[in-house]
Amino acid sequence: MNKIERMTMVKTMEFITRNLNDEEVFSDWLTVGVADGDIEYGDVAVNLNDEDALEYYIEDENFADLMDTFLKLMKAACKTGGLYCDGVVSKPSGGD
Repeated sequence: MNKIERMTMVKTMEFITRNLNDEEVFSDWLTVGVADGDIEYGDVAVNLNDEDALEYYIEDENFADLMDTFLKLMKAACKTGGLYCDGVVSKPSGGD
């Protein structure tokens, strides 16, 4: 298991999901994704000191479930509000 790679993925998914432009879609992430407060907004730097806080998320089954949830939310986001970051909204794609 490459813990650094998995923690990077978890933090990156968390950052991207925090920029969803649809609160309803985002609320699903809080329910079945990364718990609110487990990762500080914008913290994408990773080191082995993060292992204790992210240990649950990087276990094989939990990690696979988290990536699956992320993909489902991104698909839903394409059909609704897309992403919003730094004052810019993604262009709607209609989810095709």
